[in-house]
Amino acid sequence: MINVSNLTLSFGGRTLLDEITFVLNPKERVGLIGRNGQGKSTLLKILIGLTTPNEGNISHPKDYEIGYLPQEGGAKSDLTLFDEVKKAFAAQNQLTERIDRITNEIGNRNDYHTDDYNNLIIKLAELNDHLNILDSGSIEAKIERVLIGLGFKRDEFEKYCNQFSGGWQMRIELAKILLSKPDLILLDEPTNHLDIESIMWLESFLKDYYGAVVIVSHDKRFLNNVTNRTIEIFNGKIFDKKFSYSRFIEERKADIELQKKAQINQERHIKSVEQYVERYRAKARHASRAQSKLKQLDKLDKIEIDDFEDKRIKFKFPEPPRSAKLVVETKGIQKSFGHKHVLKGVDFALERGEKVSFIGKNGTGKSTLTKIITEHIDYDLGELKFGSNVKLGYFRQDQSQLLNEELTVLDTIANVANEDIRPYVRDLLGAFLFSGDDVQKKVKVLSGGERARLSIARLLLEPTNFLVMDEPTNHLDISSKEILKDALKSFSGALILVSHDRDFLQGITDRTIEFTEQGTKEYLGDIDYYLDKREFSDITEIDLEKVPKNNNDCYEKEKSDSQQKRLKLKELEKTKRKIEREISETENNISDFEEKMNDLDEGFSNPDIYNDPERVSNLKIEYSQLETKLNESMEKWTELNTKLDETLSEISIHQT
Repeated sequence: MINVSNLTLSFGGRTLLDEITFVLNPKERVGLIGRNGQGKSTLLKILIGLTTPNEGNISHPKDYEIGYLPQEGGAKSDLTLFDEVKKAFAAQNQLTERIDRITNEIGNRNDYHTDDYNNLIIKLAELNDHLNILDSGSIEAKIERVLIGLGFKRDEFEKYCNQFSGGWQMRIELAKILLSKPDLILLDEPTNHLDIESIMWLESFLKDYYGAVVIVSHDKRFLNNVTNRTIEIFNGKIFDKKFSYSRFIEERKADIELQKKAQINQERHIKSVEQYVERYRAKARHASRAQSKLKQLDKLDKIEIDDFEDKRIKFKFPEPPRSAKLVVETKGIQKSFGHKHVLKGVDFALERGEKVSFIGKNGTGKSTLTKIITEHIDYDLGELKFGSNVKLGYFRQDQSQLLNEELTVLDTIANVANEDIRPYVRDLLGAFLFSGDDVQKKVKVLSGGERARLSIARLLLEPTNFLVMDEPTNHLDISSKEILKDALKSFSGALILVSHDRDFLQGITDRTIEFTEQGTKEYLGDIDYYLDKREFSDITEIDLEKVPKNNNDCYEKEKSDSQQKRLKLKELEKTKRKIEREISETENNISDFEEKMNDLDEGFSNPDIYNDPERVSNLKIEYSQLETKLNESMEKWTELNTKLDETLSEISIHQT
């Protein structure tokens, strides 16, 4: 258990964390959420001891181990992958040495009735319990299981760490943390460098983890699948509920609605008392009572509405010029880098208005094909053909390097905005987390994440009819991703989208292209259709049953579940995904109904409308219909979450 008490941290006159207090217990998996800049990463650094708060303290038991994965960094080691990851077991070796020392000390003592002796016995039992948690199977087998789960191939085990790219080095660090089994795991945006398969494997690992986990992530589905508690940081305060992300958001909204109603009732009460006092305090007969009521008002605690930001700014692309029916086509495209054949004869065609996602493990050619299609790199063999009047917009992973560093944020956007959009430029920038004085900053002083967000905002305003976006969500928070997602869904041009974010992909594309080492395969549906067809529950079972022994028999194979149990798990996982998809669709419906009702509320306050009885009557009918649909959707959402909880419980039973 770790106890955080009254933490306060200020930077340059701004209070980032304001007397926050919470406790973390074993088996709690906490999603730490909030918009960028609210202090999530800073709080992780405080918990690990890299940043010192101005006030407050953190307490935990002696020998409490914390593992921390930052957003950037990596294992820049001259050891091989396998040897570097094996260092994670140093704690296990130290534990064994401590057990040996205490065992020897106990054997040399005869003061059996003293507190010191009893404390040694208790400590020995605790250490043995900890060792039992760490020591379940051979070290080599555990290393192999985790490395395979995180996407490494066996022929890479002897590759030197410094030969891996930055994203793969982050996976090495993650593997070391998972294998060391600390009491608390802190993960800062762990999915940024993972593909869908490794993300799903990590979900499975963390759900069964014995210790506590705190995750900073903007991946809604990852948070929903892993966490059982959510802490939101907003304006220095925290809001803490024992729910995963989506349920947390609904509960926060419900709390605020109750607060608003209570505040309205309180304001009515205050107004009533003030009217009474005003009326009677000048009359001798009632003066004392009026004064008493006035004193009661002075002592009254005013109801305040909790901070909560749930704005969804609507944005639509400028209407694109019309292209030919065929936008782009590749025939037999091949591409190699040295001796590595990345693309082995890819045939692909995209027509006007079609939206396609590219998914697959890192290194299988997704980004390579987008670079070929956008003519940023050459191909070795094959044919690339474009239709007429195609206007290409391309967001690549290093897009932020192409911005004019001398322009301000505002000018960068205003320069590409047409007359219709220009009045809403600041709203668009606000949606991507640029507000107030931030819009006057020059590009050259922006962080990498800020540049990426600005690049996306700029791209949305360009008159394109063919968009290619390679991992656009890595530096976006959840609300910004939802704005981008809504915009892409309404985009009438053709789209190629490379992403590992399942929630973001869901509902945008109508075709999915899977990239593997053997080639590409097409699925005629979105990401959830693809996951169902691929039966990705198999991914959560990446364990030693798929790891053969080597010739020296040094890798031990863990016992697999029975075939019947595995089939039942697959069925339950499929049911879970179906329910999650229905929950996501229902949540989208709820948001749409609420937005439409808010629009109608604004209409009621419009003088042109409320002076027209017929229009008011029509609005009331429409509002009532929406309210009915909203209530039905809320009931459906509750039922679906109950079903999901029951399914998750069944899965948990079958996994034990």
